Amino acid sequence: QVQLVESGGGLVQPGGSLRLSCAASGFTLDRYAIGWFRQAPGKEREGVSSISGSLSIKRYADSVKGRFTISKDNTKNTVYLQMNSLNPEATAVYYCARARGWIQTLGANDYDYWGQGTQVTVSS
Repeated sequence: QVQLVESGGGLVQPGGSLRLSCAASGFTLDRYAIGWFRQAPGKEREGVSSISGSLSIKRYADSVKGRFTISKDNTKNTVYLQMNSLNPEATAVYYCARARGWIQTLGANDYDYWGQGTQVTVSS
């Protein structure tokens, strides 16, 4: 069955970096887009970045452009989110999700399978 497992979250100081991983099983990454989303307490889920199934076309929210990088390793069936220059506003639970098709979007409604999430806390 389809499964997504996030890892790599934790506590980091402002200005620091983290790399999140999303290990996928039950399907192959070349057929489906994968997105990263985050949800802070009291806020709606926000699309952060996504990568298409084929061609690895990437998309970023304006709030993270230039600081976050999405990538994937098809041999490991894993998607990564490198997060640099983190600020306290990045504090949230981060989720990876599989899209209904191969086109990358930042809309949560376009995704049908979700991981359990990993907590990222940016604080001094």
